[in-house]
Parts: sequence; C-alpha cells; structure tokens
Amino acid sequence: MLDLQMPGLGGLDVQKSLAGTEEPLPVIFLTGHGDVSSSVRAMKGGAVDFLTKPVRGDELLDAVRQALARGAAARQTKIHKRDWDTRYKSLTSREREVFSLVVRGHPNKQVADLLDISERTVKAHRAQVMHKMGVQSPAELGRTVEWLGEFFQTASATQPESKVEVRANENA
Repeated sequence: MLDLQMPGLGGLDVQKSLAGTEEPLPVIFLTGHGDVSSSVRAMKGGAVDFLTKPVRGDELLDAVRQALARGAAARQTKIHKRDWDTRYKSLTSREREVFSLVVRGHPNKQVADLLDISERTVKAHRAQVMHKMGVQSPAELGRTVEWLGEFFQTASATQPESKVEVRANENA
C-alpha cells in the first residue's frame, strides 16, 4: 500500500523502485490527494488499484485480495520460467537444433536433411529433447517456447545453426 504523498520519497517514486527489483511486489495506491494524471501514472507503472480516501472496507479488501493473487501468480510464473530455462539449458547443442526445427513444424525427415544426419538419429535426439523437457508431445514442446520466451529466441539466434538456416532457406 502506497500513498502519493509520503515522507521522503513519494509513492510513485517508491513504486518505480519496487518495479525495478528482481521480484516486484504488487502495489495499491490509497491516497487523499489523487488526480487523473497521478492515477494514470500509477496504473501504467503496474499498480493493482488506485483508491481515493475515504474508501469502503470491502473495496479495500477486494484490492488487497487482487494484489495478493497477482503477486502469487507472478511468483508462480517466475518459478515455471526458471524450470523451463533449466531444462532447456540441459540440452546439448544438437538437441537444441532438433528442438528448434521440431517446434517450427519440420518433420523428422526434413530435420535429418537439414542437419545432415539420419532420420533415426533425429528420432533419438527428439526423444532426448522430449525427455529432458518433460513433455509427451510436439504440441507440448511447442508450448514450452512460450515459457522460454525471449530466452529461447536469444538462444536460438546464438546457436551455430547457420548451416541449418541456410539449408532451410534453400529448401523453401
């Protein structure tokens, strides 16, 4: 809970500092000095709610519940993301190449052609990828890319896949 006017730093400055931490806390503003500009800045900064005094008890409790739920969801998402990052980092460079091509929709035979390996080897790598990533299907594997997000994009871009990309473009 923050107020716009607090001793020392103002509420908006405290909110900005909190947002820059590794695990930011959800913020609710409760103020007697609210204006449209401040409320817009607070909400754009990620505030859960902006309440003006006097506030009804049930309205305040609802805001607190929402803030707690948002904080719990953010922590859970961060835990899942760390887990997926750890799993992805456990893959060998070849497994990452196979992973990347599989989630792009390439069948085993095409992956084999692109990587100059046998289809049987692709199947073995693919099985290892599925095992290490803890998924049962290519669709689930594709959803892991959502969890990996920017990490996957960066890792894919820095992989030594230039040959794969060139050959994929040749076959397109």
